[in-house]
Amino acid sequence: MDKSSKIYLAGHLGMVGSAIHRELKKVGYTNVIGRGIDELDLMRQADVEAFIAQEKPSAMIIAAAKVGGILANNTYRAQFLYENLMIQNNLIHAAYLNGVEKLIFLGSSCIYPKLAPQPLKEEYLLSDYLEYTNEPYAIAKIAGIKMCESYYKQYGCNYFSVMPTNLYGPYDNFNLETSHVMPALIRKFHEAKVNGAAEVVMWGTGSPFREFLYVEDLANAVVYLMDKINAKDVYDLGISQINIGTGEDITIGDLAKLIKNIVGFEGRIVHDTSKPDGTPKKLLDVSRLRSLGWTYQTSLEEGVRKAYEWFLNNVDKRQ
Repeated sequence: MDKSSKIYLAGHLGMVGSAIHRELKKVGYTNVIGRGIDELDLMRQADVEAFIAQEKPSAMIIAAAKVGGILANNTYRAQFLYENLMIQNNLIHAAYLNGVEKLIFLGSSCIYPKLAPQPLKEEYLLSDYLEYTNEPYAIAKIAGIKMCESYYKQYGCNYFSVMPTNLYGPYDNFNLETSHVMPALIRKFHEAKVNGAAEVVMWGTGSPFREFLYVEDLANAVVYLMDKINAKDVYDLGISQINIGTGEDITIGDLAKLIKNIVGFEGRIVHDTSKPDGTPKKLLDVSRLRSLGWTYQTSLEEGVRKAYEWFLNNVDKRQ
């Protein structure tokens, strides 16, 4: 794409969107636009269509979504389903109506069945039952994937989807009621250290395996694919989306130990086994992404150190 092309980045203020925004600027894109919730409510169809009609972007990246961890997903099931469906439906259809030349939709690895073979290949989509705790969010994201695919097949739109694994890094959500596991553990261990607590209680057995990708790496991958890949390249492979991850995983228990050491907490870890573990293993097959010439750069330990440093400087300055 031409570096002067107008790109509308939906969700530019969130963790993922802000990382993509920094990456676009870094590689030389000069006409990136975004709107905050106070300027544009993405759940209002007429407002979204009017905005896209006025701005006429050449490309769109959809990083806007209602997101959260197990607790939030399982508690606010209706909101996660409704809000995500509305956001992506409005954006994708408005892009079609206004001739947007290229669109990338960001989903989540929770779209894959709970007990799918590991690692998760793109073609496992819709092959079995989903994990119940995040089913509404997953269903919404699957709908977005299939919208992009269907608009390509019916209208020839150059729209495709990418599926990041679990993300973490700057501007993450560290609210313990709505956060994912990585920022939740960083905050728990830090506060326990500051308060001189003897233990940190974490949900579940610690046995599930998870894959984690530093958000700056994800942003690099998205911009790389925007520059190098078209929808036809994806759908000709017989798949609906491209996985983005590291291809490596770690148990939640071992992740907790890593974070504990980086934070410097000296107490013990206690597991609350009355709380759910979620999917037992979730590792993406990233062989297709690697074949396209991209691989991650930030190790898990380096990424956790950077995430903790950002937390200290921006969320909790009691160092």
